[in-house]
Amino acid sequence: MDTSISSFTPPSSAAEQLPGLAAMDVVFIEGFTGDTVIGIHETELHRPQPLVIDVHMGLLRARACDTDRIADTIDYGEVCQRLRGLMAQHKLQLLEAFAEAIADIAIGEFGACWVRVKVVKPRKFKDVGAVGVQIERRAPLPEAPLPEAPLSRAGAVLRLIGSGMVPDQGR
Repeated sequence: MDTSISSFTPPSSAAEQLPGLAAMDVVFIEGFTGDTVIGIHETELHRPQPLVIDVHMGLLRARACDTDRIADTIDYGEVCQRLRGLMAQHKLQLLEAFAEAIADIAIGEFGACWVRVKVVKPRKFKDVGAVGVQIERRAPLPEAPLPEAPLSRAGAVLRLIGSGMVPDQGR
């Protein structure tokens, strides 16, 4: 397995997907291995089999570059611990769903703005080195507040009433 950084390519359209993206830092885990029960065939449903996981998690220029504090980036040790827990407790059958769960964890729990997850069953078949899946996900962009539409006279009156002020009724 190639574990060199040269095997990593960042998302091709990250700048287009994340406006204002000046720099992205990537925290990665490659070659995480563990055994878990996963699969759809009868032979896979009762005993653990090995998986190899690569996770690349993008951050918009991690503050840790300036502060040198682990709290300002993704702690890959914590991610590994979370992966161990997921492998022990999940009830998923497909590698696609398993990879999606990892992506959800990276984005939802660790604050990644982008993630690439590769999950491999090594030597699943005697004539194949590995089978697996690779997915990429991006965190949802923050929703911009809707611009306030101009109010009609009735809308303006209702807003005043709602604020506790009653307009002069022209008497």
